[in-house]
Amino acid sequence: MMDPKGRVVMVSGAARGIGRAVTERLLAVGYTVSAGVRDASRLPAHPALTADAFDAAAPGSAEAWVAATIARYGRVDALVNAAGINPRATLFDTDESAFDSMWTVNAKGPMRVIRAAWPHLVAAGEGRVVNIASLSGKRVRNDNLGYAMSKFAVMALTQEVRRQGWEHGIRATAICPGFVNTDMTAHVTKVSRDAMSRPEDIAALIEAVLRLPNNATVAELLVNCRHEDML
Repeated sequence: MMDPKGRVVMVSGAARGIGRAVTERLLAVGYTVSAGVRDASRLPAHPALTADAFDAAAPGSAEAWVAATIARYGRVDALVNAAGINPRATLFDTDESAFDSMWTVNAKGPMRVIRAAWPHLVAAGEGRVVNIASLSGKRVRNDNLGYAMSKFAVMALTQEVRRQGWEHGIRATAICPGFVNTDMTAHVTKVSRDAMSRPEDIAALIEAVLRLPNNATVAELLVNCRHEDML
């Protein structure tokens, strides 16, 4: 397992939900975290945590965040792309604005961060990319087609990062949770809050993935709070 000391991890969506849990977990075990957020006031105070403005929907925002991280620390060892949105977008919606928003934030957002950080991940020699996908990126079980389509795209993105980055020591993993007890699932009633996965447990899995050596890589990790057929 790799030592977190001295390693810099960029975490998007770090102010809430899974991203917040990941940030707290990584700080607790010794990583330095560069948080990409829209509201830095929501972050905890910690000497190894710094924040930069990041809006996944805004062109140029990813590049500015990476540049600020490099200026501050001189390196990027890993990315955790946790920023995401989940408006409703069904097959028969003629207004495609929700589809477009999810494509921009959920799929193009992490792609832009990866692209901007790529030379620094290559330089690290053991670069890591963790994309928060979803079980909705593996199968479709509800009407929100737009969200599923965006998360299927995240799976494709992760596979391409693995393919392009392998010879450079970059390893990429798609984390695919089901229902997680965060504000994003506040509207869900068919599964109780207590029955949902906890963001802290997802964060523990992400820490483990980040610390695995190059010869023990996990391509995708499916995490569920209820029984489903194997995918």
